[in-house]
Amino acid sequence: MSIETVRAFLSAYAPDITVIETEQSSATVAQAAEAHGVDPAQIAKTICLRLGDEPILVVAGGLARLDNRKFKDAFGSKVRMLGADEVVEVTSHPVGGVCPFGLPSPLRIYCDVSLRRFDQVVPAAGSTNSAVRITTDRLAELTSATWVDVCQ
Repeated sequence: MSIETVRAFLSAYAPDITVIETEQSSATVAQAAEAHGVDPAQIAKTICLRLGDEPILVVAGGLARLDNRKFKDAFGSKVRMLGADEVVEVTSHPVGGVCPFGLPSPLRIYCDVSLRRFDQVVPAAGSTNSAVRITTDRLAELTSATWVDVCQ
């Protein structure tokens, strides 16, 4: 179960962070914002992309949209989204619960600057009704993410 891999990751690297489970779904940005009482932009959504043959993750603000030109300028390639089955295969997390924690194998992770407007963000935690509250800097630090500007 994917939420368990997130719990194991946090237990090992950030034992002070607790997974929050809600009764209601938090699979979409709007649902997550409502469930956690935050602005939708404060939800840290994890987008699974393919860069050449390599899957990567981009964590961005909930209302941010990938900008094709910025992405191509930053990575030298067009944006290619992974399909739902590929997302589960690469992350072990279902769509709506994807996060950069508890991955089955290391992936390059990028945090978009759209997250920087908040001290704290709320990414999913491996299921469609779980999340964590974490500072933006700690999110980048825990996941060894590189900061990029690839969203509108």
